[in-house]
Amino acid sequence: MKRNELILKKYDYLIVGSGLFGAVFARQATDRGKRCLVIEKRNHIGGNLYCSNINGINVHVYGAHIFHTSNRTVWEYVNKYVEFNRFTNSPIANYKGEIYNLPFNMNTFSRMWGVITPEEAKKKIAEQRAAITHEPQNLEEQAISLVGYDIYAKLIKGYTEKQWGRDCKELPPFIIKRLPVRYTYDNNYFNDLYQGIPIGGYNVLVEALLEGCDVELGVDFNQHREKYENMADKVVYTGTIDSYYGYRFGKLEYRSLRFETEVLDIDNYQGVAVVNYTDRETPYTRIIEHKHFEFGTQPTTVITREYPADWQEGMEPYYPVNDGRNNQLYQKYAELAANEPKTIFGGRLAEYKYYDMDKVVESALAKSEQELG
Repeated sequence: MKRNELILKKYDYLIVGSGLFGAVFARQATDRGKRCLVIEKRNHIGGNLYCSNINGINVHVYGAHIFHTSNRTVWEYVNKYVEFNRFTNSPIANYKGEIYNLPFNMNTFSRMWGVITPEEAKKKIAEQRAAITHEPQNLEEQAISLVGYDIYAKLIKGYTEKQWGRDCKELPPFIIKRLPVRYTYDNNYFNDLYQGIPIGGYNVLVEALLEGCDVELGVDFNQHREKYENMADKVVYTGTIDSYYGYRFGKLEYRSLRFETEVLDIDNYQGVAVVNYTDRETPYTRIIEHKHFEFGTQPTTVITREYPADWQEGMEPYYPVNDGRNNQLYQKYAELAANEPKTIFGGRLAEYKYYDMDKVVESALAKSEQELG
């Protein structure tokens, strides 16, 4: 198709961003006979779900993504497009060479204190929680009030300080309103009914969702706004909400990530998909060994070290900093967005909230149903 023919083409929806929200909305609209143009800032589809193939291993380029849900409708929806394997997320924590199971469960407590029964573990945690007798004033006090000092010191403190770039005493308590504690010998990180990884990687899912849509890569909507808005009746926007409004009220804050990926000439580096490094001195928060997501038996392996970073413009925004100041700022943008008759805002960047993947699908299905009927 020639460039000028594309410009003249009329679409029902311009979808800004090819991540999970945009892709699900595009699928729903296309299935109802709507014409969709999807534009993507990056040079590939799928947003943070994108996988690259290295030596036959699907590498999660933007960090580990494990699909889990208790919503049967969502599970059946994604399984229409790709078959999921039986992967169970059972990460481990490495604290200065000491290995602990996550989430906090009887295997963790047995390793930490030598306890065997749930009653012994509950007693130990209760003793340590009693150190905080007042309303917690910061994250450190909140964590100790929930799980006691030992677990906080070895498995929470260093990891959290790396993640947020600040001392736990400087972080607000609401960041960890609760910490999952299990008094069973169960290393399954999630409580959800359904869990797995798409067989063949997430690209298979996204490609199926975008089938029948026109897609343009390497396009920054906010730099070419007038051109693209004129090509469609409505816009579905999944980018950062503050950039949509030209940072009118100021910039929202995020935490970002930096990844170092390495191919190793061995078949198994760490024996598990994810190892969290919970001491403060190790500069990365975790190492991902990608082949374990799909039970790979390749002769080589690929690992990725994940480093938290302060977000600056031009970097990928990953985690919204949902403190009081930023949430107030977001509300100003949200009020503007509520009065946009031709733009639908959706996803973690447009809504400035952390979303698990199943919640993104749930939200996209709800908004597309509301829009399309």
